[in-house]
Amino acid sequence: AGTPLPPPQELTTVRVQDPRVQNEGSWNSYVDYKIFLHTNSKAFTAKTSCVRRRYREFVWLRRQLQKNAGLVPVPELPGKSTFFVGSTDEFIEKRRQGLQQFLEKVVQNVVLLSDSRLHLFLQSQLSVPDIEACVQGQGTQTVTEAILHYAMSNCGWVQEEEGRP
Repeated sequence: AGTPLPPPQELTTVRVQDPRVQNEGSWNSYVDYKIFLHTNSKAFTAKTSCVRRRYREFVWLRRQLQKNAGLVPVPELPGKSTFFVGSTDEFIEKRRQGLQQFLEKVVQNVVLLSDSRLHLFLQSQLSVPDIEACVQGQGTQTVTEAILHYAMSNCGWVQEEEGRP
């Protein structure tokens, strides 16, 4: 008999892409980033997902992960640098890289992966208060339902990926 095949390696690719300025030109403009996730890991409800998040939400996520992770170190976020020399585009690009590195490290960490806030952050477009409500069981849906609901409704990312030259 042949040797049994090793189990397929679990791979999770997470990319932070496509920074966009929202409300451009107004006092409450901000940049959000597309988080594209592709995985075969059992830890995730949806195998591919795509959401947009802003830096402020990353800051919230890191704080929550830290609260729950106990002694497990949570990766750093790129700095909030209010004083920045160089162009805004450079700053946004640096931040994008930093956010991607942050998420790459987070999804490699079993302890952090067990936090359902992380999953809702990556795989649903729920706002921060809605994520909190959902995790505490006060939302209209369970965590899994919220993610599946978003995955079903969100065919947008497929078109977006295909729409590229």
